[in-house]
Amino acid sequence: MKNALAIHRWLLAHQIHHEIVRLSRPLTCSDELPEVLGVAPETCVCVSVFEVPLRGGRQPVAVVSAVNSPPRAAVVSALLRAPQARPAPAFTVNSATDYADGLVCPILLPDDLTVLVDQRLIDDLDPDEIVHTATGERRTALRLRALHLFSLISAKPVDLTAPPVRGAASLARPMRTA
Repeated sequence: MKNALAIHRWLLAHQIHHEIVRLSRPLTCSDELPEVLGVAPETCVCVSVFEVPLRGGRQPVAVVSAVNSPPRAAVVSALLRAPQARPAPAFTVNSATDYADGLVCPILLPDDLTVLVDQRLIDDLDPDEIVHTATGERRTALRLRALHLFSLISAKPVDLTAPPVRGAASLARPMRTA
C-alpha cells in the first residue's frame, strides 16, 4: 500500500514543495480533513472510487473532487455512458488504487485507472491556494499548492453538476490536465 512516505519521496524527486502534516487525531476517511485540520472543505480534496460496467466487465473509476461536493453515482454513470455506477467496495478501492479505502490520495494513482476530476475544483481554486488531501494513512495529510496537485494528476476534467447531454463523448481513457 502507498503511504505518506512514498508520496513524500516522489514529490521530493519531482522537486514539488509540499508538507506532510501530522494530524491531531486519526481519520476514518477524507471527509474528516476539514474538521481535523480546521480548514475550508473546498480546499480538501478526496478521491471517490466507483465500479462501472465498462469494457466487458466492472471497472473501477476514480473521481477527484472537493470533500464538500462529492460525485453522485448517477452523474458518473451518465458521463461514462454506462448503465450504472456504484461506490466500489473497500477491497476494490484498495486493489485498484493501492491506497487504503477512504484515504485515497489523487497522486500516484495507477496509469491504467480511469480518473476524472471535478471541473469545479479546478475553476474554483486559485492555483496558489493550499489544498489538503489524504495520504493513505490515518494520521497524516498532504498539503501542497493547487497548481502542483492539478499538474501531477492524470485526469479528465468533467462537469459533475448534472448528467451530460445524450451523445456526449466517452471519457473512459484518462488524460493529463493542464
